[in-house]
Amino acid sequence: MSDLELNAPWTAVSVLVVDDEPGMRAILKKALSKKFAQVDTAGSIEEAEEIRKRCHFDLLIVDINLPGRSGIDWHEAFDPTTRRSDVIFMTGYADLEMAIQALRAGASDFILKPFNLEQMMQSVSRCIERRLVERQNFALQRDVERSYPVDIIGDAESTQRMKKMIAQVAPSVAAVLVEGESGTGKELVARALHQLSKRTGPFVPLNCGAIAPDLLESELFGHVSGAFTGAKKGRDGLFRVANNGTLFLDEIGEMPLSMQSSLLRALEQKAIRPVGAEREVQVDVRIVAATNRNLKKEVEEGRFRQDLYYRLNVLTIELPALRERVEDIPALAHHFTQQLSKDLGMKPINWTHEDILAMQAYQWPGNIRELRNMMERCILLGKSPAEYWQELNGDAPALSAENTSNQISVSGNGDDKRPCQCHEDGQDQYCYPTDWTLKDVEKAHIMQVVDSHEGNKSAAARQLGVARKTLERKYKEWAEESESCE
Repeated sequence: MSDLELNAPWTAVSVLVVDDEPGMRAILKKALSKKFAQVDTAGSIEEAEEIRKRCHFDLLIVDINLPGRSGIDWHEAFDPTTRRSDVIFMTGYADLEMAIQALRAGASDFILKPFNLEQMMQSVSRCIERRLVERQNFALQRDVERSYPVDIIGDAESTQRMKKMIAQVAPSVAAVLVEGESGTGKELVARALHQLSKRTGPFVPLNCGAIAPDLLESELFGHVSGAFTGAKKGRDGLFRVANNGTLFLDEIGEMPLSMQSSLLRALEQKAIRPVGAEREVQVDVRIVAATNRNLKKEVEEGRFRQDLYYRLNVLTIELPALRERVEDIPALAHHFTQQLSKDLGMKPINWTHEDILAMQAYQWPGNIRELRNMMERCILLGKSPAEYWQELNGDAPALSAENTSNQISVSGNGDDKRPCQCHEDGQDQYCYPTDWTLKDVEKAHIMQVVDSHEGNKSAAARQLGVARKTLERKYKEWAEESESCE
């Protein structure tokens, strides 16, 4: 076995050895325990099944000739609808028919006794390497058809400070808290941190606000078969998928208090306990958390655990709002123009000086996400930003710093709304045109709230005080109305 294989980071893998010979169990347990944190043994299928019910195992090493039921007859472990383990069969009485039965049972490998320890470790190595590749592929599938450049666009002074901070903290294994308004590019920063860290595992993102609270624990830590109603098969949680990599917890402020306690323990112990399992599994995961909330204020008001806040706030990166880095708008406009024109299959628009001034004068409450969405609309409509905004404002002249700062486009319907001048702060208080129907106002407000939560309808529903199903029904009705109009 190569030095690379011997040093492979497999501490999160669990193994169960089933053999009726005490000596064989002792030898294998001693050898495997040097590489794996969890190695259990059993002398019969009955004993092994009781252990398997309580714990998740990545690999089963099973002797075929056992007292009572044979290894091949261990149907509970090999059921294709529930089996999550690789299997290596051992036997001292092999023939062709037995080998065929083993393969049909789902064997990953087949070893004849007597064997030397080197043969067994090579077989184990092949199985685990294949399993780790499958986990990484699972992580990659979560990002299928999503393209995120790791280059952060812009040369503004605040952008340069942010880039310097990312490069400085990336090699550390400490947790990082990324703070910034919605749409400022927090996930992009998290990906840059992962790439510059040179960690060998995958980058695994999770929006904490998009998962139902009662499912979040299973999503993060995994579960064993039968752990709860509907858990017909075991599942690896995202902590295990991200082993030796980076787990990005977006909208960490949305995480329920009960789950915050479990997360804190996982970070402190560097171990997780799958739902329904009796033992913890060691993991090596770098945590990057992000929030658009003021977590310090959330702690003071009792909505976020103070100890978890301090655990996550070891290193902090603050993302400036787009209105604070307007010098970056020309570079961002060029970047999005090239990217969107290619994706949409349309000719790029050549921006004029007037367009750039208009974009720099606007306040961009939705930050970079809003800029990108506006540019996509302009490309689709074949209009420049200045012309687009002029049409929204009727016969208004080209945008100026005074009239652009109060214009907010409602994503998706092309209508406009303006901050109410009755409110001094001008934030989150809107007056709509008097000729709008109540239905129009409702639609515009709902879409604005959903957009402010980056499309997270669960979080938007909580802010609006309605059920998520209500929002889904509204969107369905609007889609049907749009189709009927066509």
